[in-house]
Amino acid sequence: MFDVGEFVVFGSDGVCRVESVGALDMEGISKEKLFYTLVPLGKSGKGKIFAPVDGKKVTIRRVVNREEADKLIAEIKEIGKLDITDEKKREERYKEVIHNCDLREVIQLIKEIHSRKEMRDAIGKKLTAMDERYFMIAENCLYSELSLPLEMEKSEIKDYITSKCEIA
Repeated sequence: MFDVGEFVVFGSDGVCRVESVGALDMEGISKEKLFYTLVPLGKSGKGKIFAPVDGKKVTIRRVVNREEADKLIAEIKEIGKLDITDEKKREERYKEVIHNCDLREVIQLIKEIHSRKEMRDAIGKKLTAMDERYFMIAENCLYSELSLPLEMEKSEIKDYITSKCEIA
C-alpha cells in the first residue's frame, strides 16, 4: 500500500502524488472499498484519479529512487530495442509498453521508434504519426519519472542521459 504524499507511477497517466487513501463518498460505491486519490504531476487541468487500492487493471508502482535511476541510465547502451515482427500489432505493442510502466520497456520503445525514424529518413520518408505520438508519450514517461529522483527539471533529463551515455 502506498502512503499519502508518496509519488507513484499510474499506468499511462504517469507520475502522480498520492493525495489520500480511503473510502469514497460516492453513490453506488461500497464504503468498504479503499481508493487512492491520485493527482497527476505536470498535467495541469487534469483532475484527480480514483484508483482502487486492490486494483489489477492498471499498473501502479513506486517511482524509481536515485540509485535505480542511475543504474538504469548506466545500462541504457545495453538495452535493446523492442522486437516487433508483426506490423499489424505494432500499435498494440506500443500501448502495452506504456500501460506496463516498465522503464526498461519504455527505453526499448524509444530505441525502436528512433531506429524506425533512421530507416525511414534513409529512404526519404517521414516517421508515421503513430510512431511520433508514441515516441513523445514514451519520452514523457521516462523523463517525468527520472526527474524526481534526479532532482532535475523534466526538460533537462534528455541532455543528462545523453551526457552520461557518452561518458560510459
